[in-house]
Amino acid sequence: MNIAIVGAGLLGRVIAINLLKNKEHKVTLFDKDSKKAFNSAAFTSAGMLAPYVELERAESEVAELGLKSIELWPSLLEEIGASECYEQKGSIVTSHPQDMADLNHFISKLSSKADVAEVIEELDRDKIMELEPDLQNHQKAYWVKNEGVIDVQNFMAFSTKFLEEHPNVVFREFCGVKKIEPKKVFLDDKIVEFDWVFDARGLGAKEHFEDLRGVRGEILWVETDEIKITRPTRIVHPRYTIYIVPRTITFSETEAEYFKDFKAPIDGKKNIYVIGATEIETEDTSPITVRSTMELLSALYTVHPSFGEARVINSEANCRPSFKDNLPRVETSKGLSRINGLYRHGWLVAPAIVENLLKEIGLND
Repeated sequence: MNIAIVGAGLLGRVIAINLLKNKEHKVTLFDKDSKKAFNSAAFTSAGMLAPYVELERAESEVAELGLKSIELWPSLLEEIGASECYEQKGSIVTSHPQDMADLNHFISKLSSKADVAEVIEELDRDKIMELEPDLQNHQKAYWVKNEGVIDVQNFMAFSTKFLEEHPNVVFREFCGVKKIEPKKVFLDDKIVEFDWVFDARGLGAKEHFEDLRGVRGEILWVETDEIKITRPTRIVHPRYTIYIVPRTITFSETEAEYFKDFKAPIDGKKNIYVIGATEIETEDTSPITVRSTMELLSALYTVHPSFGEARVINSEANCRPSFKDNLPRVETSKGLSRINGLYRHGWLVAPAIVENLLKEIGLND
């Protein structure tokens, strides 16, 4: 089939990778920005695959999709030669001693939504030292054993290369799409017809989803060789929960090409941590605010004093497409499928949603 995918962020790429398993399909990707997707919501994220931890604020449907996606990610990454972008060593949830009541409440909330006894282990200080010695300042933590993380930047680099070089792909970057109808993509100067069209535009699909809104998220990248945390770590706080996600960027030829025109000075091999927490009800995509920066960095410093010498090398702010219930939505008619509203769970749920949809419409391999 001749297939169009409008929107080449995370969702569009996951759709394309799945479709291209069938060597007969031809895929055309349209995106209003560069194929490197530096401006996409997917790039402004930490890539955590945390179905249990996300239950603190998400519905069980999200956890179920997340557990399925964790099974699907390895084969997806293998397709594009990026198997090293995935780790599944679990995640750590902890807090400062004065916030222990908030930590206990956090875990109780997870337990009320799912049976977590088999997957969450309580850690005392000695066990924390065994798993993550640089979290030794914490007296108590929880290890969520089967959660994982995707190296977001590496995935974007390798998927860009895969799609650029694939003989069955046409990648149309900087291409505005005015409207989408079943089997039709409306450009400024013409209408292009396909056998099937996927709408993966996120906030760009507001002409169809009137109740779609953007939720702003902000992250910082800090670089340091003084700290070694190997698992995604959440610090529960009365006002916000910050996450610290380790990201070691080791430059292959693919990554070097991808990052050569990136705004931050990324080169060689660097130990980077992605720090985030903010969730603001606004569609503002301007740079990160002073308040968010101060809150994130002060919280980071309290995790370990050596973070005080870390270098802030990048900041990102973007908006995640969301509906009122913060749940994803899939709509399909003959010749057109729309997926939207992945909220803060894009990396967690995208593979499962795409697999379910492709089976439903008969386009799976």
